[in-house]
Amino acid sequence: MSQNFLQTIEKHLPITDVLAGDKLNTAQLSAEIKKLLTEKNAAIVAHYYTDPSIQKLAEETGGFIGDSLEMARFGAESPAKTLIVAGVRFMGETSKILSPQKTVLMPDLHAECSLDLGCEPAEFKKFCNANPGRIVVVYANTSAEVKAMADWVVTSSIAVDLIKHLTERGEKIIWAPDRYLGDYITRQSGGDVILWDACCIVHAEFDATKIIALQKLHPDAKLLVHPESKAEVIALADVVGSTSQLLRAAQQSQAKKFIVATETGIFYKMQQACPDKEFIAAATEPFGGQINCEASCPWMKMNNLENLLDALKTGSNEIILADEIVKKALIPLTRMLEFRKKN
Repeated sequence: MSQNFLQTIEKHLPITDVLAGDKLNTAQLSAEIKKLLTEKNAAIVAHYYTDPSIQKLAEETGGFIGDSLEMARFGAESPAKTLIVAGVRFMGETSKILSPQKTVLMPDLHAECSLDLGCEPAEFKKFCNANPGRIVVVYANTSAEVKAMADWVVTSSIAVDLIKHLTERGEKIIWAPDRYLGDYITRQSGGDVILWDACCIVHAEFDATKIIALQKLHPDAKLLVHPESKAEVIALADVVGSTSQLLRAAQQSQAKKFIVATETGIFYKMQQACPDKEFIAAATEPFGGQINCEASCPWMKMNNLENLLDALKTGSNEIILADEIVKKALIPLTRMLEFRKKN
């Protein structure tokens, strides 16, 4: 991974104070948010990686918890006029693209994603221009501007199927931005794929040597791995899949113990779905030897009940996108939704 990428990520990492979480009484905050959600015809749309207090509140108020695509689809189908997207910026943007007539707010607009940060639109445009004649496929974890340049947008749950489909058609592909997910889908599909060089710093920290040691301590545990992880970690897995797929695998498996190589926010839903099972965070090594996430996304943890309440009260942190960007980005997103229905 390039030094420029590491420097970009370090520049945007939130300060420790921001990650402190709710300081006021959780019950009091929740009650006030519930009241305002009703008054403002609003719904909370939360990612699996957010704090359990937010996920719980989303459940209690008829909102939603899921992966980025599921969040956007729920928002588009919800009767709510305002969506509070608890996640990272690209998730709010995707919700806005699919629901341009709705007000989309975020608890904190500075909640970023290393994949989004690592795929700057102007540089990506140069990359595409330097590799003409290829189908451009971008991961959902990208900005609206990057999506607007793409032929396809995909999530981790359908990435392999789509690249196989395009490969069978004889297409050559540009993939961005996650190099590890890109490497995985290339190996699974056998496609001709050029990879952009960025990664999720949370998943890139999972360490094969340390996981093997953890497996020796828990020989009865199944290993669940998100495909944004390194190849040597994926090679150890019993199940490889998106957040939703890993959750489903935990429910369907007869095993009672799991080592989980994805962001630990998913443990809230896993434990809720499988109260009789044990979940252990996979072992990590600091990214680039400098950034230590320990399986917890620093930007996801910027979402808390206090700033969610403030956004709802004031209408602050609204996602605003240019109409032209929305129109262009909607094309590859719609292709993805149609492909998913057929497959």
